[in-house]
Amino acid sequence: MPEALKNLYSPAFFERLSSQFMAIYPAFDKGRFLELVYDESWEQRELKARMRHLVHCLHHTLQLPYREALEVLKPVAALQPYAYEYVFFPDYIEVYGQQDWEYSLPALEHFTQYSSSEFAVRPFIVQDTARMMEQMQRWAAHPNEHVRRLASEGCRPRLPWAMALPAFKKDPSPILPILEMLRQDPSEYVRRSVSNNLNDIAKDHPDLVLDLSRRWYGQHPHTDWIVKRALRTLLKQGHTEALGLFGFEKPEIQVAYFQAEPKQVPIGEGISCRFALSLASPEPSQLRLEYGIYFVKSGDKANRKVFQLKEDTFHPGQARELSFRHSFRQLSTRRHYPGLHRIVLIVNGEEMAEQFVELI
Repeated sequence: MPEALKNLYSPAFFERLSSQFMAIYPAFDKGRFLELVYDESWEQRELKARMRHLVHCLHHTLQLPYREALEVLKPVAALQPYAYEYVFFPDYIEVYGQQDWEYSLPALEHFTQYSSSEFAVRPFIVQDTARMMEQMQRWAAHPNEHVRRLASEGCRPRLPWAMALPAFKKDPSPILPILEMLRQDPSEYVRRSVSNNLNDIAKDHPDLVLDLSRRWYGQHPHTDWIVKRALRTLLKQGHTEALGLFGFEKPEIQVAYFQAEPKQVPIGEGISCRFALSLASPEPSQLRLEYGIYFVKSGDKANRKVFQLKEDTFHPGQARELSFRHSFRQLSTRRHYPGLHRIVLIVNGEEMAEQFVELI
């Protein structure tokens, strides 16, 4: 069982952090800080609640005006390795600095180089969208990859665990100049964010993302990589135009067999699937192979989830035998329920064969 993320905030973590604050700001009251951190509700708090609690504890321990507090926080942040647990530094700005743009924006730029400011920028976007997006365009040209990534990640319409940006779900056009600037970025870290942003946009505006993808595709290997990841949701949905962009046309395929064993499987265990197929057309074809599971949900509803297997060129007369395994262990992101689950083989977006497995 993996360690709970909230336990990143361990006694050793606070001991080290307190020592760093004392080195930068000798008046830092370590005893008072730890007393505030370990209040009666500490054990019940989850990760983000602990992070926000830590922000308040630092504020009440420092007892400094906002701008003076930043001059303590910034050098302490610079002592840290880049890691998620230090998001409380930009979170301090979200809590206490929304009315002081002059100091807060440079501080967000500084903190994001040690732990991302992607969550903290969003209240500023809501407060004054035009002004903040101008700032993010400037960040998109920054020499540091973490700052460039912030320009894209911070304005994602559907950023997980973050404040919603409903205006960008409705109209993502303010985001597009930033993505244009980053579409050939040398950093995969930045390009991944661009693709995630476009994937978010595609869920509400698929035609817009397809038009942009057609314009971008074939210009540069970095951009091609972004386009492929940006269209991943549309590809899994079997979207004809998205598939066609990469040469995945309607397949002329013969499926010799598709088997799933065992037919009954306890929750927590897995199945093995085997299949064989051959190309019926006279010309080679690009094939995208996936499988889908119609997961039984509470109330006996079914929800299809698609998993990619491989992409490859198939040649006429070439029979291919392939296999895969799937685990039904419980996940934090997917809870399994007993019932009859439909397993489908998908070729270029089309369901070609099916099997049924009962989860018990």
